[in-house]
Amino acid sequence: MRAKHAVATRAPEPDALFESRWTNVRGAQLHSRESRHPPLGVTPLVLVHGLAVSHRYLMPLGALLSTGRPVRAVDLPGFGLSEGARETLDVPALADRLADWLKASGNAPADLLGNSVGAQVAVDAAARYPELVRKLVLVGPTMDPRARSMTRQALRWLRGLPRENPGLLPILLRDLADAGLVRAVRTFREALRDPVERKLPSVLAPALVTRGEHEAVASQRWAEEVARLLPHGELAVVPDSPHDATFTTAHGLAAITVPFLDRDPA
Repeated sequence: MRAKHAVATRAPEPDALFESRWTNVRGAQLHSRESRHPPLGVTPLVLVHGLAVSHRYLMPLGALLSTGRPVRAVDLPGFGLSEGARETLDVPALADRLADWLKASGNAPADLLGNSVGAQVAVDAAARYPELVRKLVLVGPTMDPRARSMTRQALRWLRGLPRENPGLLPILLRDLADAGLVRAVRTFREALRDPVERKLPSVLAPALVTRGEHEAVASQRWAEEVARLLPHGELAVVPDSPHDATFTTAHGLAAITVPFLDRDPA
């Protein structure tokens, strides 16, 4: 647990694997946590966080994946260590900022791995900027149309909370403090309005959908629907995992993700 907490909370100070970088995107400085000695000639993997959180909880997974590829965990505007826009950004606006960051930081084209609401942002970016995205990994994707309300989504998340790593809670609270409750709630509302199911058929990139074996946020029925709607989609279940597989069961998620990323996209 201490090792996970250390890699998650080190920024902006460098450690043995990662360092922080800021990139100007539309006048705002966006923070990313980037692997320090990436192999050459390998497509970067960009990790996209979920609602009201940041790069931090993605770092245990990022550390495992960084041995074979450049890994970049970006903080979307207003979250983590990134500066925020005055207005609340909806999913397409967040995807626009992600696309701008990919180009400005020199990481395009990239593989995208989005968790939860980050999966919605990744889908929107892949659908509208196909030249920037080589492959897509959607970890516990939201929003299931059968639970498209704050109450239902919150109840699903709470049902899975007892299975999460206890060390995740202080990290989530720190992320929420960085973002602010108002921004978090407004972004949640925008994510609920996002018709991700209508965008999935427009994603041309090969896509892997994963859900935790014990998670409630992304049901098996919804995960199967997401994979079916993607033209080149496939589904995998992370054994013994809750919703936040990137932190709680990072090894299991990495074991599923690496073969997919290494496979020839043709």
